[in-house]
This record gives sequence, C-alpha cells and structure tokens, in this order.
Amino acid sequence: MKSIGEVAAQFGLPAHVLRYWEAEGLLAPARAGDRRRYTDADVRQVAAILIAKEAGFELADIRTMLSARSAPARRELGARHRERLLTRIARAQAALHMIEGDCPHDDIMTCPHFQSLLADRLEQAGTGG
Repeated sequence: MKSIGEVAAQFGLPAHVLRYWEAEGLLAPARAGDRRRYTDADVRQVAAILIAKEAGFELADIRTMLSARSAPARRELGARHRERLLTRIARAQAALHMIEGDCPHDDIMTCPHFQSLLADRLEQAGTGG
C-alpha cells in the first residue's frame, strides 16, 4: 500500500488533487488511522482518471464511467462524449478557418465574411444590429 504522497509523486500530481478526487467520489482509499493508504487498484483508478481527463471527460462523467456496472452503460457515456467532442472539433475547425481564411482584407473588421458572421450572431442574439 502507498501513501498519498507516493501516489501523487508517481503521477506528478499535487496531493490535494487526490484528496479532491476522493471528495468528488472518484477515489476511496483505505485508511490507517487518519492516513490514506492506496492499493494497486486505487493506483490503477488514478491512472484511469488521468486518461479520461486527457480525453476531455468531466469529473462527473468519469465518476459515472468508473461506477457503471455494465459495458453498455460505459459505451453510452462514451458515445455521448464522442458527440460533444465532434461538436467542439467542428467549432474549433470553423474558428481556424475564420482565422486562416482566404480573406484579402488586412483588417478582419472590414472583411465582408466576418461582417456576415457578425450580423448572423446579432440576429441569433435578437439584437438585430
């Protein structure tokens, strides 16, 4: 069994992150008195949390994924996350296209394409201009 400091150092994390994840229900290390003691399974759980965070999962979704009792439930969570990622990717690609666009204007504020985007956004917001 490992101490919180040992596990934190193993993953390059501050110990408070592990305490926070415990408070959020992602970890449940054993206790020896008032000291946390991490088993190999707990260490694997920390690694799983880090991988999920790198994939963009929020802590609530990670908690759900780790506590899901079935593979179909985890697949469903993954599918929902995939859709959110695709939406974020599309927005990022649109932003990149706007920045890298073929606009001949030196100033984005004088670009007709940008002005069209601006008008669309104002219309969506109900301000009309």
